[in-house]
Amino acid sequence: MSAMLLPILGLLIGVLGLLWGADRFVEGSAGAARNFGISPLIIGLTVVSIGTSAPEVLVSVNAALSNAAELAVGNALGSNMANIGLVLGVTLLIAPTPVQKHLLSQEGVVLLLVTAIAGLILYDGYLGRIESAILAGLIFPLVYIAVKYKKTHISPEELETSEDIPDITMGAAGLWFFVGLAVLLASAEVTVWSAKTIAQTMGISELIIGLTVVAIGTSLPELAASVVSAMRGHHDIAIGNIFGSNLFNLMLVMPAAGIISPMALSPEVFNRDFISLALMTLALIAMVAFALNKATRNGKPALLSRRLGVILIGGYIGYYAVLWPAIAGA
Repeated sequence: MSAMLLPILGLLIGVLGLLWGADRFVEGSAGAARNFGISPLIIGLTVVSIGTSAPEVLVSVNAALSNAAELAVGNALGSNMANIGLVLGVTLLIAPTPVQKHLLSQEGVVLLLVTAIAGLILYDGYLGRIESAILAGLIFPLVYIAVKYKKTHISPEELETSEDIPDITMGAAGLWFFVGLAVLLASAEVTVWSAKTIAQTMGISELIIGLTVVAIGTSLPELAASVVSAMRGHHDIAIGNIFGSNLFNLMLVMPAAGIISPMALSPEVFNRDFISLALMTLALIAMVAFALNKATRNGKPALLSRRLGVILIGGYIGYYAVLWPAIAGA
């Protein structure tokens, strides 16, 4: 047990460092962008959105550099499942969340398409450099299209939230940018080392550690952001954060590992983990479609209810039941 104490402590410190560092990094980046005259809306759609995925990205990069490739892939897939089952599930328990048609016709379509592309890449059990680069390259046109669209179709909630971008001096912004980045880099290194050590000591694969402990830890920023948004009544932001984070995880976190260190993957990555993620993603889209259809028939606003939150959390617990043989067999 004493051999596990330091890695467990390191994992806790690493995850806390990722959370704090990401917060400082986003504040510094957003503050600097505002000082350069970039509109708060554009900052929110780009800097802040990508910044909340910084923990996953840096853990993925460090894992790839440390020859722990499956930990990186597990982090990406596990974080997406945590975002749907845990983050959104808890958010819905706090407050039923209104959904708009664009969530199904725009963000939902893009998320399904990107998830399908990720599945095609993982299907042969190999995450190569070229396909990873192609997947990562999709970020630029998607962000460009989103920015152009949102400029003319911004909701009141998004406008109100975009004004929360910090108004700080350039010196303070620069300080927090570099301090946040340094803490993120150091914390990612500690997190990956701790996760690898725990996996090796317990005889559990790095993939399982990435899918569980690391995935939940790096999803905490999304959980905090969604819960706070829901409590403040910014419902579009709460659920939009889930869709956006899942897109960035598939287009940034997973490809980053493949670009740095192309890897052969165990069959479970596709057969168990990706299929589980695909089913949870389809369930999310189906819930949004059901809510919109019900609202059309009843002439009332479309809502994702607390009951659906319970279902999502139950589905996430069910995934852990599927994982249990791999954990127990260690």
